[in-house]
Amino acid sequence: MSYWFQDPGIKALLPLATSTSIKGLTTFFNMPALVIGANSLAESFMPQPSIIDIFNSRCTTRRSFFVTDEFSERFALKAARVLEGAGFTTFIWNKALPEAPIENVKECAVEMVKFEPDMIFAVGGGSVIDGAKGAWVLYERPDITDLGQVHPLNLLGLRKKAGFAALPTTSGTGSECTMAAVLTDTATHRKVPIANGDLFPDIAILDPEFTLSMPPKLTAGTGLDALAHAVDGIMTPASNDLTDAMGLRAIRLIFRYLARSYRNAKDREARFRMMIAATMAGTCFGQNSCALTHGFGHAVGSLFGIHHGLSVGIFIPYALQYYRSVTGKFLDICDELKIEGASDEERFSRLVQKIRDLLKELDVPLSLKGLGIAKGAFETRMEDMVLFAMEDIDTFFSPRPITEGESEKILRYAYDGMDIDF
Repeated sequence: MSYWFQDPGIKALLPLATSTSIKGLTTFFNMPALVIGANSLAESFMPQPSIIDIFNSRCTTRRSFFVTDEFSERFALKAARVLEGAGFTTFIWNKALPEAPIENVKECAVEMVKFEPDMIFAVGGGSVIDGAKGAWVLYERPDITDLGQVHPLNLLGLRKKAGFAALPTTSGTGSECTMAAVLTDTATHRKVPIANGDLFPDIAILDPEFTLSMPPKLTAGTGLDALAHAVDGIMTPASNDLTDAMGLRAIRLIFRYLARSYRNAKDREARFRMMIAATMAGTCFGQNSCALTHGFGHAVGSLFGIHHGLSVGIFIPYALQYYRSVTGKFLDICDELKIEGASDEERFSRLVQKIRDLLKELDVPLSLKGLGIAKGAFETRMEDMVLFAMEDIDTFFSPRPITEGESEKILRYAYDGMDIDF
């Protein structure tokens, strides 16, 4: 199977299109309308437009299709009851799978075609929202038979049949406010990122009550995913002042509230702030992409079955160390976190240590070896890891270009937990 990100023409155009010189001429900043708070799905009178008012104005047939999984179905039922009380017809498809396998996405699209909704609701973690985006494409565009070819350069022309609303139940992926989705090709064990300006949800409903049931390990993984989004979103050359503002504030919130959420699942303030942080981090990278944290994280995670957030989070210190020789933007992060030092190098070292301290506080290992990846399996899959990382579209947004040899070297350093010194 071929993928859009293997096309050398597209790979050459995207970094150019998001460069400072081009963005200085025209910059688009897109994000959904946000409804935030524990009263987001209130059924009683509100001194402002309610959810029902919003969807009444957008839905003509008032047919709502919910994409969720078995765990998050309880939240989909809550939202569906609110809509049904206002005369909407709803259908809940609860068969979404982790990591959004493409075949599973196609099954969802078949049910959408049968139901003919005019609003699609994705209720769940990042995989659910990403899978729902893929199914939405197939529902709106039956002429598209290969999701691996959906790319950012030509708008898809969605919303002729349905709008899209996202209700995240985790705090990390940011898919509720991006034009991206990551699917999985199970035949090749590859992560397949798709991106298009039409994939931004119309509305994102951020109800922190939906995140209270996240177990500690998932809390840590999704939170580190958000941190990777913010750090890489700031460091990539495709960033701008708006995305930097979102990313920097997200980083501050993550360092303040992620460990609290991890230690106490019922800490409502921490859950609320982490939900805001994840959306801000998603907005940051969603306008310009991530870089090496996700290029390497996608490769390792897909080949060894590591949770996405853990696989990208572990690479944050290594990616920063690799970028260090070509950019000083890490100083903006140091300023945000009030990290002082006698020199830029000292401040950088303290930033890396602060990130590692957070990983330790979340009981996350600092090396790939610590994830339980056997040395023999690691060596056997080295060629695939390098290929997948080098072909990943996020890798092309690295502030420092990378070679295959350097890619392999970083992987080996990350396996043993060694500082990047080249």
